[in-house]
Amino acid sequence: MFRVLFLFFVIVPIIEITVLMHVGEWLGAWPTIAIVILTAWLGAKYVRQQGLVTLQSVQSKMAQGEMPSGEIITGVMLLVAGVLLVTPGFVTDFFGLSLLIPAVRQALIKSVQQHLVTGQVSQSRAGFYSSVEDSVNESANFNAEQQTQNKHQGETLEGEFERKD
Repeated sequence: MFRVLFLFFVIVPIIEITVLMHVGEWLGAWPTIAIVILTAWLGAKYVRQQGLVTLQSVQSKMAQGEMPSGEIITGVMLLVAGVLLVTPGFVTDFFGLSLLIPAVRQALIKSVQQHLVTGQVSQSRAGFYSSVEDSVNESANFNAEQQTQNKHQGETLEGEFERKD
């Protein structure tokens, strides 16, 4: 995690400053500033537009009783795209704009979902038992609890309740 934060907060700004300096030398200071402001404005506009479409899709899936997992991941990616586009610089703008392309987003969503499913399957197969004996003991305890619940099913306990705070 430290490496990712180091990369994000130290290396990326250094790259951005370098690219901005080279573009500024090539185009001049004011055109470079205008391009940075324009990309931030256009990016925010398109993130808002696609975010509203994603929100409507989430609402329709929830109304149908389906889990909108793809739309949630899309929303997170649009949030990241918005942050990248508002951050001054050409490199972050490039990555932010690439996240606004639906084909790129869909490829990333499939990759993330595949990773999540693989992680869940491997975790469930790894098990939570250190040995076969633990598994058998856990199964026996579960069966005993089920029998106790079935035995007391239908009985009502009556009494008074007093809350003491």
